[in-house]
Amino acid sequence: MQRFKLSRSNRWAIACLISICTLFLIWFVSPIPSLLAKPQAQIFDRAWQTVNENFFDPKFNGVDWKAIREQYKSPAIQAKSKAEFATVVNQMLSQLRTSHTRYYTADEPAYYQILGIFAKRNPELQKQLKKFLPQGKIEYPGIGIFTKEIQGRTFISGILAGSPAAKAKLKVGDRIISADGKPFQPIQSFANKIGKPVNMAIQRSANTQDRQEIEVTPQIFDATTMFIKAQQASTQIIQKEGKKIGYVHIWSYAGDEYQRQLEEDLMYGRLKDAEGLVLDLRDGWGGASPNYLNIYTANGPSVTMTGRDRRSFTANYQWKKPVVMVVNEGSRSGKEILAFGFQRYKIGSVVGSPTAGAVVGGRPFIMPDGSVLYLAVADVIIDGKYRLEGKPINPDIAVPFTLEYAQGADPQKERAIDLMTNSPSSSSQNNK
Repeated sequence: MQRFKLSRSNRWAIACLISICTLFLIWFVSPIPSLLAKPQAQIFDRAWQTVNENFFDPKFNGVDWKAIREQYKSPAIQAKSKAEFATVVNQMLSQLRTSHTRYYTADEPAYYQILGIFAKRNPELQKQLKKFLPQGKIEYPGIGIFTKEIQGRTFISGILAGSPAAKAKLKVGDRIISADGKPFQPIQSFANKIGKPVNMAIQRSANTQDRQEIEVTPQIFDATTMFIKAQQASTQIIQKEGKKIGYVHIWSYAGDEYQRQLEEDLMYGRLKDAEGLVLDLRDGWGGASPNYLNIYTANGPSVTMTGRDRRSFTANYQWKKPVVMVVNEGSRSGKEILAFGFQRYKIGSVVGSPTAGAVVGGRPFIMPDGSVLYLAVADVIIDGKYRLEGKPINPDIAVPFTLEYAQGADPQKERAIDLMTNSPSSSSQNNK
């Protein structure tokens, strides 16, 4: 019988094949590599390590951060969806019991909003985002609403002035049942539907028979400009009992452009003839600088300029007329510092409900998949001794507000307007 002989090259090829098969077998049966192969593991480890290295308190607010890692890593890795993974990560972060600490994905508007706030003044963040936003635009599809989950039901908690939702006459307090017949998702319900009508099924009262469909046309929101546009759209003069009451809703105060717009409107623009001001700081984002209060507290002369035609223009660089601030549990961070200053320096009344008690310094960190970890990186102390984190600002005039089925009613805003209507005239204020 003739023996079959293998050449040296054939023997080498077979040996390599056996080795490769063995490696594949080890990889298949070993649980550790299979776990590490999941992207969740990399993101989870990066998030945990980011907190470990950057959280402002080296004692992690009394939490054993290493033990927390072991507690949450397995559930995070085993998560079956991005939403489930995000829930686990946020459960882990909640153990720190600190505001400005949350994990965001691209499936929620807050992801884009927080990037829009920070990216425009952070070149390094802009550079990191190019990998995930090739067009360089931080934008998302939507209708301009904020929502809140209450006992498993979704309610509209805020509507941006001038938005598609406002134009369609959706109302704060509306319960969202569905969008085009499918469960509502804040981003996905409007994806690929820009400029096309979407049927929003809503319930406006507790009566389950009180359901209706409202047609809304989504648009693209640029997260770097959406809040200044909403502020501009909200600015108005409200006529009541013979008085002109100025009103503005500042959704985000994270940038000097919001204060510049306000001052321009107060000094030269739509609010210059107002006899009082309602400054609405409810919901949205913080970021306000304490010096924004100077326009209400600093003293200075007015300047009158007269041209050849003898027409005069007087510019007042301080607001010397009455002002009231409106806050709620969505007023946070820098907005709470302004509310604190309003009360401490007796600038005007604060109306509404207690603020969030969320006053630390935060910044976003980009994770390997483009998701965002927003983390508290600095503690904040006011006037050298007041720490507002965990301590809401209580309004001078408490006005309760129930969101569910509010049908657009806004008792907090109405109370603030009434205060301005009954306040001393602007002339008497200026003569003090």
